[in-house]
Amino acid sequence: MGVIAGERRLAALSYAVVDVETTGTAPGRGDRITEVAVVVVRDGRVHETFSTLVNPERPIPRYITQLTGISWAMVKDAPSFREVSDDLRTRLAGHVFVAHNAPFDWGFVTMEMARTGVEGLDNERLCTVRLARKLLSQLPRRSLDHVTAHYGIAVESRHRALGGARATAQVLTLLLDD
Repeated sequence: MGVIAGERRLAALSYAVVDVETTGTAPGRGDRITEVAVVVVRDGRVHETFSTLVNPERPIPRYITQLTGISWAMVKDAPSFREVSDDLRTRLAGHVFVAHNAPFDWGFVTMEMARTGVEGLDNERLCTVRLARKLLSQLPRRSLDHVTAHYGIAVESRHRALGGARATAQVLTLLLDD
């Protein structure tokens, strides 16, 4: 479906705020998801959260473990993406897909879905980085750290999927208020 049409009222929509942790930055070159989280936001409130580690079925580079704290020992017995894909698809259904730098998270989730052999997602998408560029032009940068600092949001478990999704959900609600 693509990007949200401008004439629809954003505050009236239901959102699935997503964050992924990965083995790298390039899903097309074999990098994989190691953790995924979804925070459902409706009417400006969190209604549901979901988070799971994912076995990427490949090694996790040391620098990624140092950044995220996610090690092979943590994911070796976790479900594969194939095992969580149906549940994830259900949790995303009917919501606008939101992420801070949505093309990154969308790219990983849709690539992983394609690996399972299932049809791709058709959610509308909203990027909180792009929204912050429009609404917070006074900020020198629109990274999650800068935007959360602007709004006074404390980020728990930075560089973990649930911490990032929760912080992005708070950012989303404040951006929509703005």
